[in-house]
Amino acid sequence: MQTIYEQFLSGAEILQGKTLFERPGKADISYSRMRMLVESIAGALTQIGVQPGDRVAAQVPKSPEAIALYLATLQCGAVFLPLNTAYTGPEIDYFIGDADPRLFVCAPETLDQHQGRASDVLTVETLGAEGDGSLLERAARAPAREDHHPCGPRDRAAILYTSGTTGRSKGAVLTHGNLASNCEALIDCWRFTADDRLIHALPIFHTHGLFVAANMAICSGATMVFLTRFDADEVISLMARGTVLMGVPTFYTRLLKSDGLTHEATAAMRLFVSGSAPLLAEDHRAFSERTGHAILERYGMTETCMIASNPYDGDRRPGAVGMALPGVTVRVADAETGTPMPADEIGSIEVKGPNVFEGYWNMPEKTASEFRPDGFFITGDLGLIDAEGYLHIVGRSKDLVISGGYNVYPKEIEALIDELPGVLESAVIGVPHPDFGEGVVALVVPKPGAKLDETALLSALGGTLARYKQPKRVILIDELPRNVMGKVQKAELRKTYAGLFSSAETP
Repeated sequence: MQTIYEQFLSGAEILQGKTLFERPGKADISYSRMRMLVESIAGALTQIGVQPGDRVAAQVPKSPEAIALYLATLQCGAVFLPLNTAYTGPEIDYFIGDADPRLFVCAPETLDQHQGRASDVLTVETLGAEGDGSLLERAARAPAREDHHPCGPRDRAAILYTSGTTGRSKGAVLTHGNLASNCEALIDCWRFTADDRLIHALPIFHTHGLFVAANMAICSGATMVFLTRFDADEVISLMARGTVLMGVPTFYTRLLKSDGLTHEATAAMRLFVSGSAPLLAEDHRAFSERTGHAILERYGMTETCMIASNPYDGDRRPGAVGMALPGVTVRVADAETGTPMPADEIGSIEVKGPNVFEGYWNMPEKTASEFRPDGFFITGDLGLIDAEGYLHIVGRSKDLVISGGYNVYPKEIEALIDELPGVLESAVIGVPHPDFGEGVVALVVPKPGAKLDETALLSALGGTLARYKQPKRVILIDELPRNVMGKVQKAELRKTYAGLFSSAETP
């Protein structure tokens, strides 16, 4: 097995001056230039004292240099920990305390918030959107590192934090084998080659943008048209010289609102991929009518990278996520016993294969509880496999909300709301949203006699939650619906407020 870093190195030796990063309005970066950048950052990491197995945490803006930091971390045999740029100080406190990194890299403009974290065991450096910051200044002075630490398939490569509806956030530990095997399977299934030009408008702090999109481009020798944000008109203008777009449903919702989305505009493109949340069937149909392209929907999660995909050749079915990737086994099982269910019967979606993570960081009991005795990982999703082998996700066993492709966990938000003055209790749900897939809504019950205000409650949450987690609406109600056991009936709430966001609403 070649690791992601080793595949990058092999490609850089062959491709040399070929463009890896094309940046509108900025200079391109070739494979050979990227190799030099990676090796210089690896030299800085080595100088700092980063050892194999150490964690390198990064909360930095999207840039080629941020990708270089990821590859340099792998080169050193360390473990990469990307953090959402929207995380607040208290959230970062938790991740650093839990993962115990040797190095934390932040944006230059946030250094004042983080420099107090520096200690004998934690170095703090900066890396900016324009390739500025102290890390690259250090890299320019340090001897470049040309060798790399040899890593096997079971060696740890990354930690991505996820979370359930209860309890603390969990660090999913991904190995070099997890990343490399998943990349290989996707390159094969989606026919990725060095001739591809990937329009990359995703963030790079989660699986989709980093371990799917970037890894595939790097390992296949392709070029990334690297955008720092998604703008529908800009993306459409780039399609004339692109071949692939990977996005979340929000991307396609916004593309469909543009008059520029036509057969002619997308004629050079060969593949549109959507994931991270369900894509509406009506968006599937509308996109096909406007462009002649059928969007390919796939299914993955933090703990497993990608699991299944609609076929490249064949029927890409709205509402289905296709079949298991090569080397991956997916089953729908009885939630209690793990016994496989017959076709078309709903059960627990479970997966086994080289893509499945090692376990949760420092949580052996939680890890053990998420695996069956036969090695299948319990995803927490509910679904069915139809008679033709297509996997359909029909719900979630936990009350996860997916807004704009990001996971939002209600319990975290509810705990903060319940601490606010005048609040008796709350329930957070996701309801259909025309732009984000699901919009976060908080139902709040005031204490007797308390006078609460929606604007004030939203303002109180603004400084403690990443923006994508913040409720789009707060609705005051007299009481929460409960069953005879006292459990809040969130399904009833979702039904009641399903039409809260009109199709005319703008982000």
